[in-house]
Amino acid sequence: MAFTVTLANPRGFCAGVDRALAIVEQALQRFGPPIYVRHEVVHNRRVIETLAARGVRFVESLEQIPPRSILIFSAHGVSPAVRTEAQRRQLTILDATCPLVTKVHREVIRLHATGHTIVMIGHRGHPEVEGTMGQVPDRIWLIESEKEIATLPDLPAPLAYVTQTTLSVDDCARLVAALRRRFPHIVAPPKEDICYATQNRQEAVKRLARDVDLILVIGSPNSSNSNRLREVASAQGIDAYLIDDASSVDPSWLSGRRHIGVTAGASAPETLVQEVVHRLLDLGATHVYQQESPPETVRFTLPMELSR
Repeated sequence: MAFTVTLANPRGFCAGVDRALAIVEQALQRFGPPIYVRHEVVHNRRVIETLAARGVRFVESLEQIPPRSILIFSAHGVSPAVRTEAQRRQLTILDATCPLVTKVHREVIRLHATGHTIVMIGHRGHPEVEGTMGQVPDRIWLIESEKEIATLPDLPAPLAYVTQTTLSVDDCARLVAALRRRFPHIVAPPKEDICYATQNRQEAVKRLARDVDLILVIGSPNSSNSNRLREVASAQGIDAYLIDDASSVDPSWLSGRRHIGVTAGASAPETLVQEVVHRLLDLGATHVYQQESPPETVRFTLPMELSR
């Protein structure tokens, strides 16, 4: 069994994840453990296990945190109600919300203040969606399928939509088109809400799919953007599997393959990519190539509390 491997570019960590992990690292260095994080700071099992071993405690409820502890909000963002409760409990807050998620929060607040009814396109139960919808008390509706658009009531004007930042670009375009058919005067965001990293990684997978007969997507099952990468690959007619790490690679998947593509979600570290590459070399890969692509140059600054 001999095959070649091509690594997608860009892949792996985005600027928002880099920033979130830098905040946790700085907090550990400055304050020492334990550091508390509401929700997983990013959705990757290896990252979470590594941080937990260093004294980072991941919680879903603020009741699990002792008063006056250090609390970090995850990259997915939180509602004002969570922030208020954290302040009431006298917690020192460090906000690792991705700035591109914060941008959507501000859009929702602005639209609500100007009297708009808001439709959010996103995945029910995802922490980013919960945080975004929690920015306003009412007049916001969540949809994740064309069927749900059809069952919406006749929403009053003015009407606008926003989206989760980690959606499939193609699926989102179909939902926006369906929204426009149902509500022709619905207003789009001033700038697309799906983040640059999500779009870039999905485009890289589409390019990869032209040349390979299998794509492995490195990412944890609860990572929205990683799941979307697998779906994008499948939509191109390519067999694709979402894997947590090298141990998840099933040798039977490789039988008869000549060219395998590998990518990683925005919350998956490069160490996992290299471990998968070594596993594929052990299983018969003869060459490993890098997909050519311009480098990403987006960088986000740390909160003022940590940059002083």
